[in-house]
Amino acid sequence: MLTNKIILITGGTGSLGRKLVQIIMSRYMPKKLIVFSRDELKQHEMSLIYPSVEPSPIRYFLGDVRDPDRLKMALEGVDYVIHAAALKQVPAAEYNPFEAVKTNVIGGQNVIEAALYGGVKGVVALSTDKACAPINLYGSTKLTSDKLFIAANNYRGHRDIRFGVVRYGNVMGSRGSVIPHFMKQRSAGELSITDERMTRFNITLTEGAELVLSALTSMHGGELFVPKLPSYRILDMARAIAPEARIKIIGIRPGEKIHEEMITPTDSLNALEFSKFFVILPALGDKSVVDGIARAHGPLIKALDYGFSYNSGTNDRFLRIDEIKDLIANNLDGWGL
Repeated sequence: MLTNKIILITGGTGSLGRKLVQIIMSRYMPKKLIVFSRDELKQHEMSLIYPSVEPSPIRYFLGDVRDPDRLKMALEGVDYVIHAAALKQVPAAEYNPFEAVKTNVIGGQNVIEAALYGGVKGVVALSTDKACAPINLYGSTKLTSDKLFIAANNYRGHRDIRFGVVRYGNVMGSRGSVIPHFMKQRSAGELSITDERMTRFNITLTEGAELVLSALTSMHGGELFVPKLPSYRILDMARAIAPEARIKIIGIRPGEKIHEEMITPTDSLNALEFSKFFVILPALGDKSVVDGIARAHGPLIKALDYGFSYNSGTNDRFLRIDEIKDLIANNLDGWGL
């Protein structure tokens, strides 16, 4: 489906963007693959690996999702968009709230409008577990963004375009992940942990990229995809990385949760279960939307029962310490334990 198509990735020089480029280049033959980001240094570094000279289909496009005119120019003639650009750091968003709003909310709406008027066929936006029952500004802006992208399906009119959202937990080894932090600390023999009860969902970069591409090529329109993921306990992660290190409890940071959720009991009223993921339905979806989504991703296992919660603390699958070690060794180059 992506062969001979033009694909654009916002935030394309980030961790997920680079992994998406790697997979798309190895698996498909896109007509053009546009990396859209505002960081010229990262684009230069990426171009050393993936040059943008013929016959390579890769092109680097400097721009910011806050700039609607630049987006409209970038999306002209594009078939598919993966929207990964965002301000993601919780403390930074708390201290600079409107900057997060401008990028995550207004920037998201800019992507929607540019896609609607640029002839785009499909858009997948990246969400986060922090957008579920948010308690911090970052999560609140991403929840708003999720609502914008899902609602965009309601006013596409005659246009042949679909919008969907993919939501998942902590990406192993990405910016903000606890793993690089623990790796730096272990030589000192002490790891700082905010709360020893803490749990998180876990997904590798490859798994995250595969889910995005699967959603992009199969979505009916209006889905919010939630993958079935394992959880880990923060103490088990610490023991996997530095088993002999002392643990220093430093207290929960502003906007941080003990456990993360990706589906709340209220969400369960409008959610379906499939073999590898859940789908939260559009709030305004009618039966035809439900039927269309079920056909797109079948076989449908069931509609979720009211009260179901997908929570990292009550998850039915937790990674063991040896599994965490294997994941780090196999997914984080040079960081083997």
